[in-house]
Amino acid sequence: MARFSANLTMLFNEVPFPARFREAAQAGFSAVEYTFPYRYPKLLLADLLQENGLSQALFNLPAGDWEGGERGIACLPDRVTEFRVGVGEAIAYATALRCTKLNCLIGITPSGPSLSEVRQVLVANLRFAAELLREAGIQLMVEPINTFDTPGFYLNRSRQALELMDEVGSDNLYLQYDVYHMQRMEGELARTIRDNINRIGHMQIADNPGRHEPGTGEICYPFLFRLLDQIGYQGWIGCEYRPKEGTRGGLHWIEDLS
Repeated sequence: MARFSANLTMLFNEVPFPARFREAAQAGFSAVEYTFPYRYPKLLLADLLQENGLSQALFNLPAGDWEGGERGIACLPDRVTEFRVGVGEAIAYATALRCTKLNCLIGITPSGPSLSEVRQVLVANLRFAAELLREAGIQLMVEPINTFDTPGFYLNRSRQALELMDEVGSDNLYLQYDVYHMQRMEGELARTIRDNINRIGHMQIADNPGRHEPGTGEICYPFLFRLLDQIGYQGWIGCEYRPKEGTRGGLHWIEDLS
């Protein structure tokens, strides 16, 4: 049966971030995820998880100047030191929050360096991160993101991500499969999930168009949830969508579709 994690960056925005933990628990979630934890003290977040009986499913490695438009630095040749320092910071947070999965946002392809240099730096950074995370008992994810919402993002299709994982060559590197992003870029959702289920470490969902709740768009989520049960997916499914008319008012989709 599907296990849903509330993405607190996108859900329960009706209240301040620390209050969203209680909102998620009261709505029936047993796990949460969010884009970044780094602006909050580790102990505060750990207490919020414990007080509300929640697990930390996932968060991202530091990704540069997010407010300035950066979407990751792993593919930037002039930011290697910053990336590697960020890996250590993420591990410290993950350890405090008992989080066993971290996602690496690859970043937007830079215009200056050659593509071969970008690739070389990216592969080396992922090898470094995968090994350091392995020592800490944490799995590393990479996520393809659609280029309609994020133009120029380096990793934007499932096959690209799988080929990158093969090149890195680590058994501690997994695919973070976001149904919304991959519907926009390639479709073939069920086949891709079924063929690569052993390489998928985390999933996220939203409907298309609009990136709203499942059931508001074209994606047949009842079919996909049945498929995940059939093929034995045991991981969390992150609810990373924009509520169409308030978070609580839209949560009926969980009972309607799953």
